[in-house]
Amino acid sequence: MSLITLPILWILAVPAAGSSLYLLVLTLLSARITPPPRSTRTMRFDIIIPAHNEEAGIAAAVRSVLSIDWPADCFRVVVVADNCTDATADVAARAGAQVLVRQNTELRGKGHALAYAFHDSRQRGWANAVAIIDADSQVSANLIEAMASRMERGEKAVQVHYGVSNIHASWRTRLMAIAMAAFHSVRSRGRERLGLSCGIRGNGWALTHALLEQVPYTSFSLAEDLEFGVELGMRDVRVAYADEAHCNGEMVSGEKDARSQRRRWEQGRAAILRSRTLPLLKRALTARSLVCLDLAMDLLVLPLSYVALNAVALTAAAWLLAPAGVSTSPWFWLGLLCCAALVLYILRGWQLSNTGLRGLLDLLRAPFFLVWKLAVMFRGRRTTEWVRTNREGG
Repeated sequence: MSLITLPILWILAVPAAGSSLYLLVLTLLSARITPPPRSTRTMRFDIIIPAHNEEAGIAAAVRSVLSIDWPADCFRVVVVADNCTDATADVAARAGAQVLVRQNTELRGKGHALAYAFHDSRQRGWANAVAIIDADSQVSANLIEAMASRMERGEKAVQVHYGVSNIHASWRTRLMAIAMAAFHSVRSRGRERLGLSCGIRGNGWALTHALLEQVPYTSFSLAEDLEFGVELGMRDVRVAYADEAHCNGEMVSGEKDARSQRRRWEQGRAAILRSRTLPLLKRALTARSLVCLDLAMDLLVLPLSYVALNAVALTAAAWLLAPAGVSTSPWFWLGLLCCAALVLYILRGWQLSNTGLRGLLDLLRAPFFLVWKLAVMFRGRRTTEWVRTNREGG
């Protein structure tokens, strides 16, 4: 094997094999998890909905939360009308929510709205915990029960399943449902079974007030959810996964809005990858923390489309770079095994996505989605500020 061929194959093989093995292990551990025994139904929750110009859909979100099966005197729905220029506050109040109006054009974004609401909840001293729901979401009736049953048994942070409410709006939303089932259900079930942290997923998560005192909320980046989940891990706090409850958000089906949303997500994740991976690995080594090691692995495993491209590139390179008389078959077979592991991971995500046969057929569009995604990332302008995604329901 030539001096050029070997380094190329190693460069492709290490991330492909590491990512594929990690995802395969979690796939094999993704059977449904038995919920804990029921709670005493006495915990008090402030359910916080951060909202910026959400007048078209905020009432539906508030009504969904108010229909949760939990004693009415043990939870409040609090909408944070953050820098709104529409009637979000009035609509939310008429729907039955308590409203906090926040105006600060310098400190914008979901992270600042959450910090404001958390401070207010702690100042009031009424609730035992806070739960965070996005303004475009519909929740299951057992949402608080799933959170409280774990908190009463010692968990300080809980994440329920975050799915897609408008699955059949387009092929794009069905692919998103499959991707989120893989990323949220498959990975989180496996990590929960191993006693690790599923991280914060941005929608449908909860914290005890005691944890907010221990770890003040200061996450204001484009990926504030990922950032805070990492911060919790660095403080030796895991996020438990409540698979039996869900919080489903609306995903954009149009190309224009999907483009800006995708760019914001991936740029935010890349920034956390650059800034937090080494501290997590250092903490994992010094504190012997499997939670921190896993959170670092979760960051190092790039979005699925890039992992798939890496595995395909390894397989193709092993075939194309084989010099006459020298076999690169081990690398070729490794590439195929990586591809097979990713196929199993994707199919498990599809199985849990409720997209049916249509979703399976939509997976044929995945190569075109990958090309679109790469074009969005390479041609798009870098952004450092939060931009609201347009709600199609409105």
